[in-house]
Amino acid sequence: MAIWLTSESKIIVQGMTGSEGTKHTRRMLAAGSKIVGGVNARKAGTVHEGLPVFGTVAEAMAATGADVSVVFVPPAHTKAAVREAIDAQIRLCVVITEGVPVHDTTEFVAYAQARGSRTRIIGPNCPGIASPGASNAGIIPADITSPGPIGLVSKSGTLTYQLMYELADVGFSTAVGIGGDPVIGTTHIDALAAFEADPATEAIVMIGEIGGDAEERAAAFIESSVSKPVVAYVAGFTAPEGKTMGHAGAIVSGSSGTAQAKKEALEKVGVRVGKTPSETARIMREIMKSR
Repeated sequence: MAIWLTSESKIIVQGMTGSEGTKHTRRMLAAGSKIVGGVNARKAGTVHEGLPVFGTVAEAMAATGADVSVVFVPPAHTKAAVREAIDAQIRLCVVITEGVPVHDTTEFVAYAQARGSRTRIIGPNCPGIASPGASNAGIIPADITSPGPIGLVSKSGTLTYQLMYELADVGFSTAVGIGGDPVIGTTHIDALAAFEADPATEAIVMIGEIGGDAEERAAAFIESSVSKPVVAYVAGFTAPEGKTMGHAGAIVSGSSGTAQAKKEALEKVGVRVGKTPSETARIMREIMKSR
């Protein structure tokens, strides 16, 4: 079992013919993902990397039965690409692109909601989603972990990879990189709810970072709605106050959004919080051994 991405998922790549799209299409294919085509209006009717290129997402879906799109288009064109995917009612749209203007993201997230949330958006500025042994949609390395019972949701791409690697002996059902921008399509809470409902996920790793209140809201959701053990790590304990750290959403204003505040909120509801990624992995391994 996995959430949102399975061995049956059929993936199209918006922007497949570009350099990043080409590179990661090759990598996803090597990982065993079912890539069934690409989308580029200017190259419709051609073949790229042995795959058909379609003019629109709707055409690609009609021809291939695709239900997942991965977006590798420049920031200026991302809003249009995601809106096209939403209009086609594709089930899952994974937006890898970094540097998407926040007002563009706000618009296409609202656009999806206004149309009944038929399309789940992951990202933007994210590494994507991987269900080890089943499928890989995005840029998460396919060879750093194994299938298993842990679900992972993370704001940070790099920390996603590190925890997947450190817990490779236990393994993962699905790892979801939700992105660290101020506005994103899928939240910690969305992933926590999906992992709670997935019978094959026995425990959850949640990675947050300074800025905003997403982790505090996730803590409240865990208290009310999650029965499975959750282990967390919050990046940014050493960040200077008021300093933006990497992600556009990782900025602390006064006492709001600090790593310490997030740690306290999570621990208050029974979530064990590691001081480092390695300690977080050790805590999770202890929990899995005791089950």
